[in-house]
Amino acid sequence: MSKISPDKLMISSDFYSVQGEGRSTGVPSYFIRLGLCNLTCGFSRAFGNQLLKDKSLEDGEIFKGDLELEGKATWTCDSTSQWLWRGEDKDFQYLIDQWKEQGIYEHIKNGTIHIIWTGGEPTIKGHQEAIVNFHKYWINKEVVDGFALAAEDNYDTTKAHFTLPIKKYSEIETNGTIYIEDDLFKILDQINCSPKLTNSGMTEKQRIKPEAIKRIMEHNNYQFKFVISTEDDVKELFRDFVEPFNIPLKNVICMPGLDSQTDFHERTQFCLEMGKKYKFTALTRLHISAWDKTLNV
Repeated sequence: MSKISPDKLMISSDFYSVQGEGRSTGVPSYFIRLGLCNLTCGFSRAFGNQLLKDKSLEDGEIFKGDLELEGKATWTCDSTSQWLWRGEDKDFQYLIDQWKEQGIYEHIKNGTIHIIWTGGEPTIKGHQEAIVNFHKYWINKEVVDGFALAAEDNYDTTKAHFTLPIKKYSEIETNGTIYIEDDLFKILDQINCSPKLTNSGMTEKQRIKPEAIKRIMEHNNYQFKFVISTEDDVKELFRDFVEPFNIPLKNVICMPGLDSQTDFHERTQFCLEMGKKYKFTALTRLHISAWDKTLNV
């Protein structure tokens, strides 16, 4: 795994869009996709290493991994081409400049536009440190810039008391296999955990980390978001997650396993029917309805 600097953000892509999944569906959001992941849903580690070696995927390409092709998984991570090798270290100022250039800085600062930390896996230790350090940098910059503006307006900055709050709204999208440390935990406004089922092709030991799951449930705003393709998937998520961890059904969200518009309506209907039967929140993947397989829109 590549070295992650705590003083940079390893960004593979970042873009302004609308949240298409989970509790915040429909909310204007800025996605920051960080590089690397500790899981390889739909493909084996050896297959992924070969992809790394060959760099044979086109940017944004959707493909089927070897585990899916062999029937050991029913889906393959649709963002692999983004996080597998495309992480590029960016200075913290990069994001602030992007937001200002796009005219959305104030909306991000006041929480109207959500910040979505995603991946890959953004809770990898180096990423956790980098996100926290970015947040500190952002706050410090706001304070310094605020004093500079006050000085220009001839305020006595030695006597003035400035409160320049950043009322941002930060979501993080995680697979729930890595413990979220205190420094990051306390600055997150929402945790979107997508635990992986057998249909991912990952082993139980890879997929289920009790300490990480219990940590997420300590937050005051979390959701467990599952991808389901069959009723057996629903039974599995109850058996392996909901029941052993006592996850309240109000915190359980399911969406259909789909990555194209081809069977969007049929798969969405299936998910809604399962929601009625098992009493969890059933949603769909709204961005697929709008943009099909296109990434970063």
